[in-house]
Order: sequence, then C-alpha cells, then structure tokens
Amino acid sequence: MIVKMKHLDLVCVASERDSALERLRSLGAVHLDLGSAQGAAVAAAKDDAADAETAVRIILKARGRKPAPAQGETAFTASVPEILAFQDKADALKRDAERLQREIVKYEPYGDFDPALARKLLDLGIDLSSVAELPEKLPEKRLSEMRADLARAESERAAIEADLARIDEKEIVAEYPELGDRIAFAAAKELMSEQGAIAFISGWVPVPQVAHLRLYAHDAAWGILLRDPAEGETPPTLVEPPKAFRPMKVLFDGLGIAPAYTEADVSVPFMCYFSLFFAMLVGDGAYGAIFLAATLAMRKKLPRSWFILLTVFSSATVLWGILSNTWFGAGLPFLAGLPTVKWLADPSYHNMMLLCFTIGVSHLMLARIWNGICRLPDSTAVAEFGWAGVLLFMYLVTNSIVGIFSGIPTWAFWVFGASLVCVFGFSVKPSELKTRGAELGMLPLNIMSALGDIISYVRLFAVGLASVKVAENFNSMATGLVAGADAFWLKALMSLAMVAILVVGHGLNLAMAGLSILVHAVRHNTLEFSNHKGVSWAGYAFSPFKKNTP
Repeated sequence: MIVKMKHLDLVCVASERDSALERLRSLGAVHLDLGSAQGAAVAAAKDDAADAETAVRIILKARGRKPAPAQGETAFTASVPEILAFQDKADALKRDAERLQREIVKYEPYGDFDPALARKLLDLGIDLSSVAELPEKLPEKRLSEMRADLARAESERAAIEADLARIDEKEIVAEYPELGDRIAFAAAKELMSEQGAIAFISGWVPVPQVAHLRLYAHDAAWGILLRDPAEGETPPTLVEPPKAFRPMKVLFDGLGIAPAYTEADVSVPFMCYFSLFFAMLVGDGAYGAIFLAATLAMRKKLPRSWFILLTVFSSATVLWGILSNTWFGAGLPFLAGLPTVKWLADPSYHNMMLLCFTIGVSHLMLARIWNGICRLPDSTAVAEFGWAGVLLFMYLVTNSIVGIFSGIPTWAFWVFGASLVCVFGFSVKPSELKTRGAELGMLPLNIMSALGDIISYVRLFAVGLASVKVAENFNSMATGLVAGADAFWLKALMSLAMVAILVVGHGLNLAMAGLSILVHAVRHNTLEFSNHKGVSWAGYAFSPFKKNTP
C-alpha cells in the first residue's frame, strides 16, 4: 500500500533552531524538500563532498589496479585538501614536463650550446653564422639543462604519484555518510525560516509516525500543525508492500521510479510477473543456475533485499529451464519426457506464443479488474470491467491472426459489444462531459492499442528463443572444431579453442540476457501494465530527514 501522509508545519523558538533540527533529524520521520535548498552553506557542503570523491578518484587512479595498502604500509596520512594539493602539484609538473619536451624537440637540432654566451656575442655584433647555426629565438637554458629539468619534473611527479598510491582511501570513503549528513543539515537549516523570535519549517510525515512526532513535539516544546494534503499538493510516496514483497522497494529505488501519491502500490504483481519475465527472457536453466550460484556466493556482501530478489529471479529461471529443458542451449535426456517440455517444443511455436499472449492478457486484465474493484460503487467501475472484456476479445483476435485459433467464437462478439457499451457509456460521467468529453474521442484509438499491447508480449518468446538459438550456434561452432580434428595434438588444441568459444559465447549471451531484462521485463510492468492500471510513475520517493552516521 501507499502510506498516507500528513502535511507538517513546525514552529520553534528561533534561538533553538539548530537543536530543533538535530532533534527532528534524530526522529527520522519527516520528509523535507531538501533539494530546493541552494544556499551558500549547502553549496559549501556539496563542494566538500565533491572534493572527497575527487580525492578518492585521485588515489585509485594513482594506484591503478593495485590493491589498497596493507595495515602499516601507508606512507603517510593525508587529508582531502592535502591530496588535492598533491594532485595540483603533479598536474603542474606534468605541464612543465610537456613544455620542456616541446622545447627540447624544438632546440635539439641546434645542439647543446650556451644561449647566454651566444646572446652576449650577438650583442657585441659578432657574426656567428659562420661558426654555428642558431635558432631565430634563443632558448632560456642550455639543452642539457632542459633535459635535467625534464628528468627532475618527471621524477618529482612520479614520487607524488607513488605517495598518492600508498594512501588508504577507506578513511575518506568512511566520511561519505557524514558529508551527506552535513549537506542535508545545511539544506534543512536553509529551509527553516525565521520571523522575529520564532523559526518554522514545513514537511511531510507518514500517518503511522504522527503519534511519535506529537510526543517529540511535546518534549521539545514545538508547535505543530498537521493536515491532509491540499488539492494541488504532491506529497512524497512511501510504498509499504506486504512483507513477502517488501524487497521490491530496492528494485524501485534502483530503477529510480515511484508511483504518484494518489496511485496504487503495484509491488505484488510487479514482483510476480517480473520473476516470470526474467525467467522467460533469460530462457536457460543453466544461466539461472549461474545467477543463483553468484547470488549465494555474494550473500554476505549483498543487501538482504537484493539477495532475496536475485534468489527469486534466479530460481524462477532454473524452474523455467526444467519446464522447457533448456540448459546451455541443449536439453537433458531425463527431462525430455516432461509434458511441459513436449508442449513447449511445438515446432510451429504456436504453444509458446499462446503462452505469451495468455500471460499478457492476464497481466492487463488484472490491471483493469483491479481498477474496477477499487472504484466500486462508482459508475466508472463499469468502464474498467468493460476494458477487461475488450482485452479478452483482443486476446482472441491476436491468437486468430497468428493462426493459433481457427477463428473467434460467436460469444466473444457479444462480450465485445457489451464491453464497448460499458467503456463508452461509463468512462466519463454525464456531469464531466464538458471537461472530459474529448476523452471519448480517443477511446477507439485506445481500444485498438489494446491489441498492440497484447501482441507486444510475444517479445518474451522472441527474445528467449533468440538467446537459446545463440547458445545453440556457439555450441555447434565449438563442437565442430573438435569433430574436424584427427591428430591428437590438433584435438588438444581444438579442445582449448572449443572451451574458449563456449566461455566467450555463453558469456556474451548472459550479458545480452541481462540487457533484455532491463529493457523488456521492466517495460511490460512500467508501460503496458501501468498504462492500464493508471500508474504514471510520476511520484518521488519518501526520504526522511535523518542521520546516516551513528
């Protein structure tokens, strides 16, 4: 569900402004619009955070791919300003070295002459052209001195780089949360306005936290005003799915999406269908086993929610591999007799397309029926149920178009006619015809687009089949090498080549599978399903003002 919010206006004594913000931060239940603060203090805090990130990048670049120095091996301890100063000096030395290199190349043809002596002789009017060829503009130093300066600049720069590489960046990285807290506090302080002897700030608080806030306000002698969101206000969205589906919050955060405050929490169908899409798009049980093994191996490093999600998605892929008997593009003999394997192995691919269209229509009809139930007893619920009937008819049309069904049954036309009456008759109330009447003109296009929405689910079959075919081709390519070898040494060489082809080929296929998940599995949930459910993903996530460091 989406947690209800209350708008908060908080008033305190101006002299206690900082302590009030500290207590509000320790409460960790109020969302403030920190992003709107752009004052000097916020900019300074952001600059400090940016400098810390730059310092870490400097250390990592100097170190290259070498590991962090072991305990006791750090050459010296350096602060962020010191590291930046070292880098500035190294950059200046690099510029000097480049300038010297250009000078050396320019004057090298003239040899290692003394420009000061040449300048004196020329000033005395002595013609040196018969003795040596000189450049039109004399250098400041001898060529040997330039080379010595170049060597010194490169040596000093190398020494700085070596020192930077010996610094352990973990100390600076550990300060990141504190720097984030400083930015947030500076932003909150800017948002807290003063008027005379009082200071005040506004934000949003979840309804379940209101009682706790009242106790805090009583103890701190704050004045608070709580009210429901007014028309036109956009509260932040706090999604609280059922416990089993709570890990979906990290996926939403990872994708950077949130439903609007007035929309629905679609975590449950999102996770169920996403798991199915994940399995079908990857299309190979062995790949799922690799994902699962990697997830289990990283159990201690992964956040709990990500571990649960990846375990569910990988397990679903392994299950799909069993049902379709697809393992590295090949089949296992002892699974060949399963009814699902025989059904999915239909050479015309009709069964697989039927499955995709059935998944699609169930996904979209769920959205419409859900809308209808939520809108009861309002008359617009009838239109939503009518849309479910339209989708069912378009499902039958789709299967007829591709030859899965021989035709559309007569009863389906009666359902379609009744559904059209419901959609056109109840989508807009009579009192809304002046303001929303134009929407009725778009309904024919929306009805036709429903056909395209169902057809789009065939991508689950197409992408999954492409993954299997790519795996099969790499397998054929690899085994063909060994089959064509006669001599032992040639077989051994071809065997190594076969292993390389299999590793590279299936590795690329795995990468393509990951990309298809991001594109297609996310799309079906956030576009087709969400359009029918009425979820625009135009919200912004609830982010309470709280301290990230102990």
